[in-house]
Amino acid sequence: MIIVAVALAMDCFTVSLVSGVILRKRIWGVILSMGLLFGLFQGLMPFIGWLLTNRFATYIEAYDHWVAFLLLAFIGVKMIRDAFSEEEETAFDPASPRAQLLLAVATSIDALAVGISFACMGYRDVASMTVPVLVIGGTSLILSVAGNLLGIRFGRSIARRLRPELLGGVILILIGLKILITHLME
Repeated sequence: MIIVAVALAMDCFTVSLVSGVILRKRIWGVILSMGLLFGLFQGLMPFIGWLLTNRFATYIEAYDHWVAFLLLAFIGVKMIRDAFSEEEETAFDPASPRAQLLLAVATSIDALAVGISFACMGYRDVASMTVPVLVIGGTSLILSVAGNLLGIRFGRSIARRLRPELLGGVILILIGLKILITHLME
């Protein structure tokens, strides 16, 4: 379960790392709210996938990777565009609740498939899903906070050399492509 949780949390970690580079300073409210949102959505998506498995699994599997890709690509393109914008107020803001929510949803959509696999592995009732939901959500929360702190710590030197929004946008698009290609090849 821990291996699955860490694998699911890698997107959260990467996005949080880039967010830390952009933030450049510890703003605990932002770091914790991002961690909580990422943990919440990473924990809830497998549960939702598990709940919907019997009725809607084929519909969800048919387009979940496209939704994740489009959300991440949209945010990534906006970040790249903002990196070249002269206006400071248009830059991507990881402190924005809207941005955090979009990133939390986008990075957790692939966790729906994990919930579907839980149903196939014999998880039959809500009580049996408690441990997986808590482990996945908790791991994502911890790795998101760690990613932000590492981005803040080591991002200062990166931010001096290049535009963090540009790097972040490219990384988000690559994560979206990874999700899309992985699902299309299955």
